[in-house]
Amino acid sequence: MIYAGIDLGGTFIKTGIVDPEGKILGESSIPTGAGRSFEDIAHDMVLGVMEALKKAEKDQSELTAIGVGIPGIADQNTGRIVFCPNLGWRDIPLKEEIQKYLDLPVFIDNDATVAGLAENFSGVSRSCSSSVFITLGTGVGAGIIINGKPWSGAHGVGSELGHMTLLADGVPCSCGNNGCVERYTSATALARMGRQAAMAYPDSQINSIAGSIDNIDARAVIDAAKAGDRIASRVFDRYVTYLAMTINNITAFLDPEMVVLGGGVSHAGSFLLDAIRSQLPRFLLYKGLPSPRVELAQLGNEAGMIGAAALGRVNTAS
Repeated sequence: MIYAGIDLGGTFIKTGIVDPEGKILGESSIPTGAGRSFEDIAHDMVLGVMEALKKAEKDQSELTAIGVGIPGIADQNTGRIVFCPNLGWRDIPLKEEIQKYLDLPVFIDNDATVAGLAENFSGVSRSCSSSVFITLGTGVGAGIIINGKPWSGAHGVGSELGHMTLLADGVPCSCGNNGCVERYTSATALARMGRQAAMAYPDSQINSIAGSIDNIDARAVIDAAKAGDRIASRVFDRYVTYLAMTINNITAFLDPEMVVLGGGVSHAGSFLLDAIRSQLPRFLLYKGLPSPRVELAQLGNEAGMIGAAALGRVNTAS
């Protein structure tokens, strides 16, 4: 048995043919061409599957199922895309369109959920019965995995942890609310806090590393903090505090075995991980309370394809 995993992004459609152990046997990459009709994009997704099959030296008859990770929300029952802002999609029958070309089971879920499933399938959380994956990038996405299966809730938004309220009346969020987790724990948030600090303290190494206020990003703040800059360290500690608060909130309502961190900020590696592990105990319900292990994601750019394929696998397992 083999599975096709499609990682549908705003720039590329990446497809992998994946075996039951999570190994990619062949893959393809096709420009998405956002702005085209969903029919054209779905057709290219199918072409990507066929190209990946060819590279894997496998036949279409060997495919068991197709999984798709999308940057949006899908209806798990119908396979329709509820909302996908990067592609301008609302209420799109993607599953139905793919099945016009390939008569196979098709399963669709959010890309962060799919990445979390990938880590649980063949990555850092593969030994866990429950885990939460958090991607710390331009925004904050998440994937909740329970007993080896993704949990997206009754309406497909169960893993939108980035839009939990962290601070009442806090920083306005793109979703229309204020004080969302995303506004304090994303790479964008760390860059914003870094720019504010650099403007107030021009002698900070944040400025010298970035070159200018406009060029300050999360990496510049982290690099300055690693170098021992007092202002950058203060900003980074505040960022880690917000992230530790978020992980504590997740622990309070779900109590997963592991929280996995991915996305751009996670590239800070042990510098980030050690800081979170140090701060997390102060927010727990009581001293000595068992808390989830916090680890870094392992699968990188392949997580989307592996996780989408795993989506097909877990939904067709007998």
